[in-house]
Amino acid sequence: MNELLAVATITILAVMSPGPDFAMVTRNSYVYGTKIGLFSALGIAFGVQVHVFYTIFGVTLVIMNSPMLFTLVKLLGVGYLVYIGFQSLTNKHQINVESTAVVKPTTLSAFRMGFLTNALNPKTMLFVVSVYTQVIQSTNSLLQNFSYGLFISFAHWIWFSVIALFFSTPTVRSKILNYQLVMDKIIGLLFIFLGLSLLFFNTK
Repeated sequence: MNELLAVATITILAVMSPGPDFAMVTRNSYVYGTKIGLFSALGIAFGVQVHVFYTIFGVTLVIMNSPMLFTLVKLLGVGYLVYIGFQSLTNKHQINVESTAVVKPTTLSAFRMGFLTNALNPKTMLFVVSVYTQVIQSTNSLLQNFSYGLFISFAHWIWFSVIALFFSTPTVRSKILNYQLVMDKIIGLLFIFLGLSLLFFNTK
């Protein structure tokens, strides 16, 4: 029970801390609405499972002990975050709640964006590794380990679904869209900053 409580507490605190996932779901929700925001949140939850799977099967230890592989993971994460940050930063399309001219991404695209934002984040990798190596006992069964992984994903899904629902409500969304281009630039800069900060992130 103490192990479960520790995993739950650490996960909740980590999920609620601002980062690329938060910025991505926030923007997708106020720009494109509830459905796109929720599918972005679902993609994040599935992205977590990538980290869970390779942590349980020991692949993370190989990555962490290979400077070249870890650097490759970081560069992929940096490149993706800077790319979507640049798209947000340079966006010039002003929309409103009733706008029909804006081209919405498909639900699959929203899911993919959420998935890649999380799966390519080495900080999430280190979080999952820390939970499994420092909190979860090595004597646990494979079923227990996967159950913890499902809980971590579930926590991500719930939290970011709440974020999506909040920022896509008509009142909140209409107020933000009054300053959409400014918000897009702020979130774009945040993405780029978070992405470039990964260049200085290591396992030591």
